[in-house]
Amino acid sequence: MRHRQSDVGLAVKRLQHRHHRAFSRALAPLGLSLVQWDTLRHLRRNPDASLHDLAVLTFQTDQSFGSLATRMAQRGLIERIPGPGRAVRHRLTEEGERLLVAGQELADGVLNASFQNLTEEQLDQLGDLLDLALGPDPAS
Repeated sequence: MRHRQSDVGLAVKRLQHRHHRAFSRALAPLGLSLVQWDTLRHLRRNPDASLHDLAVLTFQTDQSFGSLATRMAQRGLIERIPGPGRAVRHRLTEEGERLLVAGQELADGVLNASFQNLTEEQLDQLGDLLDLALGPDPAS
C-alpha cells in the first residue's frame, strides 16, 4: 500500500496528539503537566541547562518557559542557580527527581499501550524512519 506524504504527516500528528492527551491524563495524579515532566526529563539529561536551552528542548518560548520555571521552582521541583554573568542555570531537586521517576513509569505505560501492536523490529524500523525523515536540524 502506497502512503501519500500528507497521509503520513497527518498520522504522525494524530499519534503525537494521542500521546499528548494520554501523557496529560497519566501525569495529572502527580500534579504534573506534560511540559513540566518533560522539563524534569531534560534537566536530568542536561544538568545546569540554561532557560533558553530548556525552552528550546520543551518547545516553549523563553518567556513562557521562564514563567514555567518560576512555578516549578516555587513547587520545589527545580532549583534556579546563578551562572556566569546574568545567566541562570537549572537543576533537579530531590522532589523533582522523585516525580520524574514516577512520571517515567506512567509514560512507559502510555508508550507500551501505544506501540503494543508493533514488533520490536517494526518499532526499530519506525524509529529509524523517523530519524531519517527528521534529518539534521536546519535551525542549528
